[in-house]
Amino acid sequence: MSRETDKSATGADRTHLTRAFHALHHRDAPLLLPNAWDAASAAALAAAGFAAIGTTSLGVAAALGAPDGQGSALVRDATLALARRLGSRLACPYTVDIEGGFGGGPEEVGELARELAGAGASGVNLEDGLPGRAGDGPLVPAGQQAESIRAVKASAPDLYVNARIDTHWLVADPAARPLDETLRRAETYLSAGADGIFVPGIADERTIATLVEAVPAPLNILYAPGRHRLARLAELGVRRVSTGSLLFRSALHAAVGLAESVRADRPDHDVAGVPGYGEVQRLAGLSPAASAGAGAP
Repeated sequence: MSRETDKSATGADRTHLTRAFHALHHRDAPLLLPNAWDAASAAALAAAGFAAIGTTSLGVAAALGAPDGQGSALVRDATLALARRLGSRLACPYTVDIEGGFGGGPEEVGELARELAGAGASGVNLEDGLPGRAGDGPLVPAGQQAESIRAVKASAPDLYVNARIDTHWLVADPAARPLDETLRRAETYLSAGADGIFVPGIADERTIATLVEAVPAPLNILYAPGRHRLARLAELGVRRVSTGSLLFRSALHAAVGLAESVRADRPDHDVAGVPGYGEVQRLAGLSPAASAGAGAP
């Protein structure tokens, strides 16, 4: 039985995977977490041997034609449905990006966490940014975010809560001293029960080293192409590196590029390594009988 199509995996019997997921954040080498946007991309990444899989809220939302980070009920439902599919298909741990809780208060966020844990998820990514919203600022008040974290841990104590702090992403004013605010929020979130801290938008080694030294929990960095090297991040003490929406955006770019190449009748377009129809069917978890006679290329 292959890793990616273990149909026996359910929320009830994935406890060992959740323990393994926690442990992956405490090794000498960082956990490289690729972020999938649907069942097929998650299964393909698992088949490639990645130790754990994350989801990307942008990928899930964009595939529905919905905006990311706006608390959409449509995206919430799709995220939960995807988590359930992954719980029945993946034999490796997976963690779910739940934006800021999809607009819900602590009670609703806690209920979502309970459902995700029941689906088989090993963790959640919960952000404190408010992109595109009017209000007192671009960030949820730290105390309010801490209430959501406490609600998650009360509803699903074993879930790995990766608390995303958007100070370096959404606070553009250097006078606001985002590093100081990051450290204050990290302390607040860890006191509320968060298991790890995620600070996207930083590439400066001095800032990364300061965070590693000051935050007594695994630090997650968002991979920046051309600016980060995994070996160097490991030397700095980073414990988790996420690809975020990069894989989804790259897939869009590759699809459009290939379509344009066909339109231009260029014979040199590269399709080496592109999975065949049958392989994608297998990754999707369909039985041979279900795909027999399909006849599609």
